[in-house]
Amino acid sequence: MAGCGTSSNANDDKTITFWHNASSGDGKQYWADLAAAFEKKNPGVKIEIQAIQNEDFAGKLQTAMQDPASGPDVYMSLGGAKTQEMIDAGQSLDLTDKISDTVKTDMKTTLSAATFDGKVYGVPVSVEPGGISYSKDLFSQAGITEAPTTFSELKADAQKLKDAGITPIALGGKDAWPAAHWYYWLALRECSPSVYSKGTEKQDFSDKCWTRAGDDLKELADMDVFNEGYMTTTAQQGANSSAGLLANHKAAMELMGAWEPGVLKDLTPDQQPMADLGFFAFPSVDGGKGEDGALMGGVTYFQVNPEAPDIAVDFVNFMAEKDNQEKYATAFSTIPASTAARGAVNDESLKAVLEFLNQSSSMQLWMDTALGTNIGTALNSGVVNMLSGKGSSQDIVKAMQDAAAKG
Repeated sequence: MAGCGTSSNANDDKTITFWHNASSGDGKQYWADLAAAFEKKNPGVKIEIQAIQNEDFAGKLQTAMQDPASGPDVYMSLGGAKTQEMIDAGQSLDLTDKISDTVKTDMKTTLSAATFDGKVYGVPVSVEPGGISYSKDLFSQAGITEAPTTFSELKADAQKLKDAGITPIALGGKDAWPAAHWYYWLALRECSPSVYSKGTEKQDFSDKCWTRAGDDLKELADMDVFNEGYMTTTAQQGANSSAGLLANHKAAMELMGAWEPGVLKDLTPDQQPMADLGFFAFPSVDGGKGEDGALMGGVTYFQVNPEAPDIAVDFVNFMAEKDNQEKYATAFSTIPASTAARGAVNDESLKAVLEFLNQSSSMQLWMDTALGTNIGTALNSGVVNMLSGKGSSQDIVKAMQDAAAKG
């Protein structure tokens, strides 16, 4: 395992230090196999891998890249404004004239996520719209025959599950962002597209829809439909995490990104895909002005350190080849960035995600990512404070406004 020490340029031009966040299971093995395949194809090349737990990744990367000469050569992107911050700091290589024809063709629809000011700074590997994953068996036990399409229906179904003695919603509040995801989605449904864009692009949160989103979430929380101790529950680490609760049928649903099936299969008793896993898009809100069917999510892509050897560019292009993308989709149980590789998606819940993705006219970036580190962190903390009884929906908005004012 490579540490945070020297970059490959400080050693030789045949060693690539590579950071990703698949710290266990098939995903971790996929990257090990991909690195081995690249080394075999390029004799003399050595890839030193560091797998970092997701919740620790951003902090470690930002610290390491303060001096690019000591940072990783190839690393998973943080996305959105966070990537822009790294570009502005000279920590990301312009790949516009370096990406392969395969990337340009097969990843045309996802490449925009890695494009800033008309220049490409990353090679995508997956597209991950969010939504609600659920247990079909637990829904059936509670007498729920169809997935909810409105927030009112979602609350009614949550009550039915609760009345049946089933924990309705798993939430890993300790990690902050899973709790904040509920606010992001409610804001996307409450706010009109133009108002939402003014918020994420110009930090204008004056419209009352931003407060209404918090009120909606508070109303749901007050129904006592989240798992017991949800503010001290982690999101994805072990059987007692929120994902673990869903994987082991101790909770009926969880709001998460399209990486969920891959996380769940490592947490089921037999470490196999969750057999009764279903998916539905985040419901509309009665009276909300959001665009029907609008999605929110992210594109995972990998960037290259400007100090990296030339062979590092070949490595990120290698990730994009159809065969590697198909293996990626299988290993991570997710939707590959390459349209040519999407035939490899065979998980039924992911096929449902893909159907919504194909139907949707737009997909917003995760709200905290779009807003950048300072405002995004203030947003997530504001949601956590409200759910902990230490703040209100107005305080969430004020936290974002204050962070924006500081620049």
